[in-house]
Amino acid sequence: MNTENLIIVGKFGSSYGIRGWLRVFSFTESPETIFDYVPWYIQRAGVWQEAIVESYKPHNQDILVKLKGIDDRDQANALTNIQIYVDVQKLPELTNGDFYWKDLIGCRVKTVNGYDLGQVTELLETGSNDVLVVKANLKDAFGATERLIPFVEEQFIKKVDLASKMIEVDWDPAF
Repeated sequence: MNTENLIIVGKFGSSYGIRGWLRVFSFTESPETIFDYVPWYIQRAGVWQEAIVESYKPHNQDILVKLKGIDDRDQANALTNIQIYVDVQKLPELTNGDFYWKDLIGCRVKTVNGYDLGQVTELLETGSNDVLVVKANLKDAFGATERLIPFVEEQFIKKVDLASKMIEVDWDPAF
């Protein structure tokens, strides 16, 4: 398995019941499409392993999953907060103008006035909108090394150019 091609698509939440079921937090656009991308891979104690889905079902606002070999609450609890990865080649091709979070990681972020804010190191999901985590190597003139910029297209995100790995934002560098 080539771990360089893996991308995070979700994570395991708390256990459910006593027979090894787990809650799944999907980072896919439609939560249940996480099950379209198999096999899943997880990393435990620095070791990569395949996680085989035996069954899944919706439950209230959650999605529950039963993994092969996870048969009791203690085994399920050991997977809480473990991230779920899939091979990036399993993801569907996107139409023009769309992109995956992974495509934004490493992009330079500059304001509409040309001020370099740094590089995207990760994205956060807040519920209302995604947030770019932008880090600079050194403190800038405003004393900042990290900024959290809401990924709200047209309002804050003016342009995403994946070819040049550049994101243009309407953002006050002092904030």
